[in-house]
Amino acid sequence: MAHRSPQELVEDDIAAYNAFDIAGMAALLADDIRFEHHSGDALTAEADGLAAFRQLAEASKALFSRREQRVTAWTLGADAVTVAIDYSGTLARDIPGGPAAGAVIALEGCSDFAFAHGKIVRITDRS
Repeated sequence: MAHRSPQELVEDDIAAYNAFDIAGMAALLADDIRFEHHSGDALTAEADGLAAFRQLAEASKALFSRREQRVTAWTLGADAVTVAIDYSGTLARDIPGGPAAGAVIALEGCSDFAFAHGKIVRITDRS
């Protein structure tokens, strides 16, 4: 893979996420990727390492028939990027005790990305 800037890596990651392209996302990640999702003050999902990330991504993929992350603002650093995100997704199946299949989920949040050796080494999502 040619050298990609941190912004290009984030753009490619979000495009792959929106397209349900887990292999495309994984190609951008370091083997020791750390992923966290926080909702409010609670850590709601986490993965350490590429295999765990892939497993989490496959489970998430099955929940939605459509999903989109849209960047609304960028904060760029040499080894870190933060993006403000508008998220929407349509549930593919019922969530026990929650919304039914077909419901549209809409959230605002941010994602922090860290980089090393031309790969994404950490993603922290907050909504």
